[in-house]
Amino acid sequence: MIDAVSVTGGHLGSALGVIELTVALHAVFDTPHDRIIWDVGHQAYPHKILTGRRERIRTLRQKNGLSGFTRRAESEYDPFGAGHSSTSISAGLGMAVASELQGNPRNVVAVIGDGAMSAGMAYEAMNNAGAMDARLIVILNDNDMSIAPPTGALSAYLARLVSGPVYRGTREAAKNLVSKLPPFLHEPARRTEEFARSFFTGGTLFEELGFYYVGPIDGHNLDHLLPILDNVREAAEGPILIHIVTKRARAMPPPKMPTTNIMVYPNSTSSPAPGPRRFPTRPPTPMSLPKA
Repeated sequence: MIDAVSVTGGHLGSALGVIELTVALHAVFDTPHDRIIWDVGHQAYPHKILTGRRERIRTLRQKNGLSGFTRRAESEYDPFGAGHSSTSISAGLGMAVASELQGNPRNVVAVIGDGAMSAGMAYEAMNNAGAMDARLIVILNDNDMSIAPPTGALSAYLARLVSGPVYRGTREAAKNLVSKLPPFLHEPARRTEEFARSFFTGGTLFEELGFYYVGPIDGHNLDHLLPILDNVREAAEGPILIHIVTKRARAMPPPKMPTTNIMVYPNSTSSPAPGPRRFPTRPPTPMSLPKA
């Protein structure tokens, strides 16, 4: 992938940051029946390689070649095409609701980065999903920015614990028990459980939007990713948010690349075998201002 993108150009850093996540998603979920939606799609180069397009990866962003984003006409594994950020959760919610109405159960997974999560469209979609109690999985790909501290074995264990069937089953039994108590005790009991879980795992904001929060976990550790994805795949109801922490350009060879906004251009100094830089041959046209 590095070699191909160094020739064709493309979004390399974001794609390298989700290699392990991509492998885990395709290992756990039954694609293309289960839907995986990549927000914007510039993270999806590993996804393209794993879904039958490896031999064409060198045509990326070329005429009559592979698209630089997900494209429905290109593969049945691309259920949604977009060139704009923050639309994946809305699209996933629509697919999840449609599947339920058709009586055709499937998992729908939206993978969204922390940058795209800052847009209002993403929060509006999460609010709708929470209100509808839709069967939707959202994976927040935190590119090692400032959302959460580095994760270790303890946080991975806690994430696996709260995503597992034992905890969720106990939680449902407790909810049924609380429902038999006087109504004035329902809300305090709910907030007590939510506070206790958020104290150890975080995610209070997402809980308030109606999502069951799991994380943060190391997005490059398959031993952490696989059991948690297995757990949420088997969850019977409600929207779930999995918070993973990754590094952009994790697999880049030395010299170490900057970790933000890595966009490789053909024959640029970001390539493994740098070539001459290409500059526009026509100078930019100066902007003319209207006369007063």
